Amino acid sequence: MSIEVGSKVKGKVTGITNFGAFVKIADDKTGLVHISEVADSYVKDINEHLSVGDEINVKIINVGDDGKIGLSIKKAQDRPKRQRRSRDRMDSFEAKMNRFLRDSEDRLATLRKHTESRRGGRGAKRG
Repeated sequence: MSIEVGSKVKGKVTGITNFGAFVKIADDKTGLVHISEVADSYVKDINEHLSVGDEINVKIINVGDDGKIGLSIKKAQDRPKRQRRSRDRMDSFEAKMNRFLRDSEDRLATLRKHTESRRGGRGAKRG
């Protein structure tokens, strides 16, 4: 099996460290999945995601001059591309802004009412 950057292959986890997992991808080839390439979210403990002996799909992301192979689990996953038109984003943004302005005006009105009542209202004598 030839090792080509960008190809997706099956592998078996052979070892786990605090910085990643070693994955055997060919008879005599082993690569490293860095902890940042395990999942889309932050991974604090790699043992929560992988165990020795797990069979996983990985994508070859680099092959160094020294023969070290960099692998990624998260890039090997097929995800549908998000197809959102900019118009949809703009409508969503405008809706959020309108909601923010409405909430902000309500809070300001409540604050003004509370402040005036502490002063004794408008036109009250100050002592």
